Amino acid sequence: MSEKVRIFHNPNCSKCRLTMELLNEKGVNTTIVEYLNSPPNSDELNEVLGLLGLEPRDLMRKHEAPYKENNLDNPDLSREQLIQAMIDNPILIERPIIINGNKATIGRPPEKVLDIL
Repeated sequence: MSEKVRIFHNPNCSKCRLTMELLNEKGVNTTIVEYLNSPPNSDELNEVLGLLGLEPRDLMRKHEAPYKENNLDNPDLSREQLIQAMIDNPILIERPIIINGNKATIGRPPEKVLDIL
């Protein structure tokens, strides 16, 4: 595998840590994106959503305070508004997201990463 696998990672998340362990066990060359410190931009989120085949709200952690505080369950919000909410509040982004070329998955459970290697 010549291209690095990207992982949107939160070191405080047990699923992220377990996914990283799996990638390391397989000897995968990995680029770690600590998305809470370096949130993805709109283009990156659109790319991720496209690879995952999801809409923005499907990638959101709905139990997080910013979801409720910003009324992100409002059906009138546009795709762009939801993406901007994830940029402004990266804690809303489901994790871990693993990208390998033109394939991506959410590592829940962590073993799902094996499907795209």
